[in-house]
Amino acid sequence: MKILCIGDVVGKVGCDFLRSKLPSLKKVKGIDFVICNGENSSDGNGITPASARFLFDSGVDVITLGNHSFRRREAYDYLDENEFVIRPANYPDSTTPGRGYCIVDMGRTQVAVVNLIGNMYMESGLESPFDRIDKVLKKIDTKNIIVDFHAETTSEKAALAFYLDGRVSAFFGTHTHVQTSDAHVLPSGTGFITDVGMTGPLNSVLGVEPEIVINKFKTRMPVRFDLKRGECKMECVIFEIDEKVGKTISAESLRII
Repeated sequence: MKILCIGDVVGKVGCDFLRSKLPSLKKVKGIDFVICNGENSSDGNGITPASARFLFDSGVDVITLGNHSFRRREAYDYLDENEFVIRPANYPDSTTPGRGYCIVDMGRTQVAVVNLIGNMYMESGLESPFDRIDKVLKKIDTKNIIVDFHAETTSEKAALAFYLDGRVSAFFGTHTHVQTSDAHVLPSGTGFITDVGMTGPLNSVLGVEPEIVINKFKTRMPVRFDLKRGECKMECVIFEIDEKVGKTISAESLRII
């Protein structure tokens, strides 16, 4: 089974580029299942019902989120209603919309997708992702488990990946919008990449017009983060998984321009 994990989609320009590239990539690579981080899929950050539906209609099976999960209030009811849009599981279930994992029935097997958020330089006061994933895994009855860890530091991502090695099928990091060059299989069979990257404007600062970000750094004044237009990229990773045992056979990172 081949699972495609796509890096943070930035705004309408990223959504449009994903739609233009995903169908052919699925066909050429024989992709069975697609996970996409969509927390920035709406212009101005966050996700809306419209941007989520656009990603699903483009061929995505599960949408994961991150620190912008609740940026758009119009998405709150949608997060409760659609089980295949998941926010980080270590947000408190009692006070936040949505759910932290889902299980997709593919007929011959089931695939669980779990979303987590880091503690380092991210949201304060949230449950440790190490503790939360232990609780979540006790509820999941399938060998095929994919984790999207939305975190800032490479050390926290790598540490959690090794903590889960052999317990989940694949683990990919999101949030930094910069793809790392370390896609591989960990010693006990978990596919891993520190950060899968971004889907959006190529000549940008994390999707934003460079001059805007330069101005912010120089003046220290608030700015409006308008997205860059023009040439785009879609960064992703393909995990080939032996679905009978839930282990990764190979991990291949891609940048599509």
